[in-house]
Amino acid sequence: MPHEKTMNRLKIASAIVIVFGIAMVSAAIPATSASTAFLLDLIFWPLDGQQSAARPEVHLLFAISGGMLMGWGLLLWQITARLFPRDPDLARSLILTSIGTWFVFDSLGSVVAGAPLNAVFNIGFLLLYVVPLWRTARPAHG
Repeated sequence: MPHEKTMNRLKIASAIVIVFGIAMVSAAIPATSASTAFLLDLIFWPLDGQQSAARPEVHLLFAISGGMLMGWGLLLWQITARLFPRDPDLARSLILTSIGTWFVFDSLGSVVAGAPLNAVFNIGFLLLYVVPLWRTARPAHG
């Protein structure tokens, strides 16, 4: 896959992370938290209305995690836009290490918390980055 196409796909993936972060921050505001409450109910399958995002400590965690997602998405965007054109191998390594670490610990934590469906959803985010980077990887010379 040509570098330009890879960069576009990585930017789209980064934008999705940023938008998801914005949605998380908006969930910290009671008036705008309905969609996130639904997502919590979905992740803790079955859809039964048992999960709630109404507690202040949940709002705080939404604000913190949303802010971190926005910052992480912006960092991934900048690695893609600024570093990937000059040093694609380093950019690939940084992105894959970051995404891999997130995937393992977020998914493991989700399973331990009783929300394995979130680990399944995480595969989609993982593939947003891994597929374009895998297709542009140069074969190792032995």
